[in-house]
Amino acid sequence: MSVEPKKALGQHFLVDENLLGVIGRFAELSPDDAVVEVGPGLGVLTRHLAQRTRWVHAIELDRSLEEPLRDALGALTNVQLVFADALRIDLASLDPLPSKLVANLPYSIATPLVIESLEHAPAIERWCVMVQREVADRFFASPGSKAYGAVSVLVQLQARRTGFRRVPPTAFRPRPRVESALVAFVRAPGADLTNVREVVVAAFAHRRKTLANSLVLSARASRSEVEGALERIGKAKGSRAEALTPADFVALTRELG
Repeated sequence: MSVEPKKALGQHFLVDENLLGVIGRFAELSPDDAVVEVGPGLGVLTRHLAQRTRWVHAIELDRSLEEPLRDALGALTNVQLVFADALRIDLASLDPLPSKLVANLPYSIATPLVIESLEHAPAIERWCVMVQREVADRFFASPGSKAYGAVSVLVQLQARRTGFRRVPPTAFRPRPRVESALVAFVRAPGADLTNVREVVVAAFAHRRKTLANSLVLSARASRSEVEGALERIGKAKGSRAEALTPADFVALTRELG
């Protein structure tokens, strides 16, 4: 059955099966694993996961892929196909609880899905995801770099990168116009982001302004409060958000109360 990828859904089906071994190594797949896959597409990765793990939750938004997916999975009985919007599913309610998220993520949802799973699916301990190269770079960008931003801080406060590999456009159908990357990371003990998240998002909302100006504009704190808090954590009053490390944002939030 011929299936045309839907541009509106950011679909780029994985067709290079040589990458499956790399994904398996990065994800450290085990026969005891319960895994969640988002955007199974034509089932190339889904089948690989099902043959090596105990259970796979495959979440797909596009109902037109049901027939080719079931054909690809054949007699495998350890895959639950869920046709829904992954951003609207409570990943923490899946049964059995997945401990890994392994997926060729649709470009349009990659960043919000990673953040959502980090913050609201505590049972997930390891990620191995295919995303746009620039998104992968952003996740673990260094302070002061062009790619460093709110997403970098929120990811790095909760995770540690364990693997990275560039993936050429030829690995997909249709070929994307951008380079992709496979990035793996594990959950790391981190700070409670309840208040930190608000400060980080507000701090990067106006990149050309100083951090104090950004937080004032967001009504998060007064200028004197922010400047005083920055000085107490050893930062200049005129610092910009990109100059602070993830740990600095935790300290700043604490100082701001």
